[in-house]
Amino acid sequence: MRKIFAFILVFTFCLNICVAYADPSLAIDAKASLLMEAETGKILHEHNAHEKLAPASVTKVMTMLLIYEALDQERVKWDDVVTVSAHAASMGGSQIFLEQEEKQTVRDLVKSIVIASANDAAVAMAEFIAGSEEAFVSQMNAKAASLGMENTHFLNACGLDADGHLTTAHDIALMSRELILKYPEVFDYTTIRLDKIIHRTARGEEEFGLTNTNKLIRSYSGATGLKTGSTSQALYCISATAEKEGMQLIAVVLAAPDPTIRFGGAMKMFDYGYANYALVSKEETGASMGEVRVYKGTTETAPAVIKEQVNMLAPKGKHVELSGEVVLADFLDAPVAEGTVVGEVIYTWEGAEVGRSELIIPQEIERASVWMIMERLFERWIFSTPSTPSVQ
Repeated sequence: MRKIFAFILVFTFCLNICVAYADPSLAIDAKASLLMEAETGKILHEHNAHEKLAPASVTKVMTMLLIYEALDQERVKWDDVVTVSAHAASMGGSQIFLEQEEKQTVRDLVKSIVIASANDAAVAMAEFIAGSEEAFVSQMNAKAASLGMENTHFLNACGLDADGHLTTAHDIALMSRELILKYPEVFDYTTIRLDKIIHRTARGEEEFGLTNTNKLIRSYSGATGLKTGSTSQALYCISATAEKEGMQLIAVVLAAPDPTIRFGGAMKMFDYGYANYALVSKEETGASMGEVRVYKGTTETAPAVIKEQVNMLAPKGKHVELSGEVVLADFLDAPVAEGTVVGEVIYTWEGAEVGRSELIIPQEIERASVWMIMERLFERWIFSTPSTPSVQ
């Protein structure tokens, strides 16, 4: 019986290892890891992806997401001047050594957060946007809930260790995906290796250098970002992004024992994703999928074009032929605004839906004048009236 019991234990252990690492090349010495294709959100690899762990400065992915959202909504502007509070200046860990009452632009604070992972800059921006770090953290948690980050709870805006400040590899991939798809301009900063800001205090101006904490930017071809993190509790973490052959991947590593394994694990997942998967599409953005009649417009028909190209993730080497079903409105009443939705195209593969895109009118169509309508009616009457046969 003891031998049988021991065999069952060993078999179960081996089975768990095989399930966690279906591909031996993806065995990463970290508590959790995950690889996601950004556009489709498909997960290509995961290990302990839903285990709650401390994220360290990877927290700042959410901070950056809320900052870019505020900029997009014009609640703050790039050239706004932020006065640093005593609380923000007191942040330890990775920082740019802001001083109380120091003034910095939103642009330089964002640059410091993204490139140098500055905790003091993150808290200064949190206070500027929400009035206090506590209020900003409430916004972070609300945003996390809206993105389906079910195992995440933030307690600060920068990622310093705090009991209960936890997330998962899966949830980090969700917020990273939201950031890079909605605000790809973040890559303008995440891809910078070296930069600088100017400290402006009562003593005058002083230059301060910024060095990107993400070593993948210079060591992995195609790397685009995104955020590193490390503390004594979280160990070494990263949410890394890369783009090759038109496909964006997100690789998350949590609680690696050293930075080499953190970066190496992300590269290993990237190599696996690009070697084994590709995006497959049919029509491109802007392709015409038919005509829609326009009633009383300056043109009598208008093209219905694809608003956004639909891609499907498929194993490399596998032949994929997408089928598209077009659904269009019968007619439109002029005037018609540019971008008016007039239908959709639904793509399927092997009988299952893989994506859909709205069909829109690519340009404005004005209402026809009375004289134009009368001219059309007259032309139709002329060409539709049968000719009288001549008498021989």
